[in-house]
Amino acid sequence: MVQSPASPNSFRLGPVLIIAAVVGIAAVAFAYTAGWLSPQRLTPKKLVAALAPPGGPTLGHRRNHAKGICFTGTFEANGDGSSLSRAPVFARGQYPVLGRFNLGTPDPDAADATVRVRGLGISIKTPDGQEWRSAMINAPIFPVSTPQGFYELLTASGSKNPDAMKKFIAAHPEFITFLGWAKGGRWTGSYAEERYNSLDSFLFVDGSGATHPIRWSLIPAAQPVSVPPDELAKRGPDFLEQEITQRVAAGPQRWSLVVTEANPGDSTADPNKAWPADRRTVEVGTLTVQQIEPERDGPCLNINFDPTVLPAGITTSDDPFPAARSAAYSRSYNSRTAEASHYPGTDTGAR
Repeated sequence: MVQSPASPNSFRLGPVLIIAAVVGIAAVAFAYTAGWLSPQRLTPKKLVAALAPPGGPTLGHRRNHAKGICFTGTFEANGDGSSLSRAPVFARGQYPVLGRFNLGTPDPDAADATVRVRGLGISIKTPDGQEWRSAMINAPIFPVSTPQGFYELLTASGSKNPDAMKKFIAAHPEFITFLGWAKGGRWTGSYAEERYNSLDSFLFVDGSGATHPIRWSLIPAAQPVSVPPDELAKRGPDFLEQEITQRVAAGPQRWSLVVTEANPGDSTADPNKAWPADRRTVEVGTLTVQQIEPERDGPCLNINFDPTVLPAGITTSDDPFPAARSAAYSRSYNSRTAEASHYPGTDTGAR
């Protein structure tokens, strides 16, 4: 899913770290909704455009998390989440899931070992027609504290000015903690061995109407095994897709969904600030991945994992990012829909 007063000069942004940082930040592309800032300063259009690599976006693809693989499965709620939220998804039972493992990159052909951030998007539907969508990543914190800061990060990382990143870090020292994870965090050889974190804060509303500030994580049942990036590179450019396909074919893969409740005074507006480890946690159910589905023309192609699609009993908090992400995802979706003829493997248009 922290802050450090270290100066920007205490970090040597060598080529490997720069790649890790830029790829990492691309894993979490968000934008302001209209009205947060004046249109002259920042819009979803401007921010999504800033995500594009130097040669421009790959037409027909997601503007971020462009490389991935779809799956279907179930979420089995154990009933314990009902003490925190009246959302039907927490009532004891089993519900269908559509999901997507993905990499934080705008390049659908990126080599897996070059992308630091891995993601997981899920959609859970209940029999009454309600839906809960969530987009999580394996980073423990968000790179910066505000959407404006993220836009400035994208601008700096794409700048030809050799001092741009140093100046950015001087203005946003919270980014140093994320850089520490990007450089020193564990790499694994499988999507199934990753912990995925919501990062953003939401409010669970219980049956009495009381609200509970919450973040959540998916904890893998598979034991994580550290693998150096140079070793991963030897496994081929698409080893993650190949490995998860083989692993799920051999048997379903599971994650425990654990929610963490904030204490009074914990920041809910800043996803760069991790909550202390002693906060109350509740295991509310199990995600089971049962079948890997094709990425091209598969069931995930026509869905955005918009984190503001929420059932009754879950609402957004004062965290500005979920609404910002929703705006960016919408912009990305509209763009790739208009470019559907460029997407390989489909002749029928929009996905």
